[in-house]
Amino acid sequence: MPGAARWGTRAGFASVRRMTRPRVLVLHVGGTIGMVRTPRGYAPDPGFLAAFMARMPELTHPDLPAWDLEVLEPLRDSADFSPDDWLRIANAVAAREGDYDGFVVLHGTDTMAYTASALSFLLDGLSKPVILTGSQLSLVHPRSDGREHIVTSILLAATCRVPEVTIYFRSRLLRGNRAQKIQSDDFLAFDSGNLPPLGQVGVSIRIARHLVRAPGPGLSAPIVLDRRPHVVAVRIFPGITAEVLDAILAPPTAGAVLETYGAGNFPSAQADLLAAVERAVRRGVVVVNCSQCHGGAVRQDLYSTGRALAEAGVESGHDMTPEAALTKLYYLLGTCDDPGAARDRLGRDLAGELTTSTAA
Repeated sequence: MPGAARWGTRAGFASVRRMTRPRVLVLHVGGTIGMVRTPRGYAPDPGFLAAFMARMPELTHPDLPAWDLEVLEPLRDSADFSPDDWLRIANAVAAREGDYDGFVVLHGTDTMAYTASALSFLLDGLSKPVILTGSQLSLVHPRSDGREHIVTSILLAATCRVPEVTIYFRSRLLRGNRAQKIQSDDFLAFDSGNLPPLGQVGVSIRIARHLVRAPGPGLSAPIVLDRRPHVVAVRIFPGITAEVLDAILAPPTAGAVLETYGAGNFPSAQADLLAAVERAVRRGVVVVNCSQCHGGAVRQDLYSTGRALAEAGVESGHDMTPEAALTKLYYLLGTCDDPGAARDRLGRDLAGELTTSTAA
């Protein structure tokens, strides 16, 4: 993990005034933040968010950037998201990159970490901030956390100069492909086990400049995937059988994330389990080893139970989250028809998702 944070210049709200106001595009794709109560529970309403934001006096304050709202229909509960939704968000950003100083994506929390991770790979060359945010309580609720998230995310997108895909939640700006949802009830819904926040928001806004990646050259549109690979995640647990692993790793599976114990340990004493993994690797399935732990890294050289996976051809996931590993696999296998080349790039840092020095 990086050392003690070295924060950039502190900035208050008054510091964002410019001769020409920056402009931010808010993309509403769904989630609790824009839902309304219905007889069947909370559900998206395409017109609700625009009407609500139009009534927010904070958003007309002269210290705030100019902003536009675009609703990307169909709005979805994020539990219904698929890779096609990642692509439509990525293309909406790429098509408008030249027109805005930053982007805010209003998204549901359940799969926000997956979308943020996927976008970090799909938006290769990103030169401007893309901030995902949402809320634990709908804006119809008087205690909704969504109101502050919208205001601060718009401000950060215009002024923070963090040209990455990030998640802003509960006063913290997290690198998107390092974040995980850790709470369903608490407002502190997201955390990053292996990387400190890129930004802290209180009375002042502080950006950890030493952690921020350099801007890319810009995006190319449209963003496409050549194929839709079958990628799976398998959580290893005491009692898992070779029959289960064989079934999950069977064709058409092309890539798999093994969520193992601790520092990447697998029940290698069960020869039939290891044989199931070896069979999949021989068929060309790209398999990556990630820890079930929220923090720490895979060390396949540390214990014999991890080394057995390395000898079977399983790639180390280093300190990637399972969400980042799965979306990275999807991206690599969707853009590369050579499993060997995809396997080689899997262990490389593409978007700040891993620290290669932490694992073997």
